[in-house]
Amino acid sequence: MKPFALAAALVIAACPVAAHDFGFAGVLSNTNTGEMPEITLSVGKPLADGPITLKSGMLYELEIEADGSGELGLEGPGFFRAIWVNEVVVNGLEIRPYGVESVEFDEEGTMEIEFLAIKPGQYYLKIPGSTGESQRVDITIQ
Repeated sequence: MKPFALAAALVIAACPVAAHDFGFAGVLSNTNTGEMPEITLSVGKPLADGPITLKSGMLYELEIEADGSGELGLEGPGFFRAIWVNEVVVNGLEIRPYGVESVEFDEEGTMEIEFLAIKPGQYYLKIPGSTGESQRVDITIQ
């Protein structure tokens, strides 16, 4: 029985969760949140000020604001597969989707996507069908 107790103690000591005190809500606690710049959807204007860097295991809130200057959307299937979406909030309505492939705004409005960054890598969000550098934002998950 002693070898089992020793092995269990080693597993618990090596567990990365044991090294963090995330609190009652675990990875969704407010001590595990990161800041993310807002993305703006507007005809002829850049999506963001520059590339975005996120840390895997951190909770973020992506705020997307559309000014209504055109019917615009965002796509980034690689990015949306590298995150776990906790909720999408539109006009105060909370949606808890299984996954997201893209979003679209037909008129002026704001959308918030709360997510947990999971898979490290290089990703992007862009306006579908666009080719301009400013119509795309590169996102790195470290």
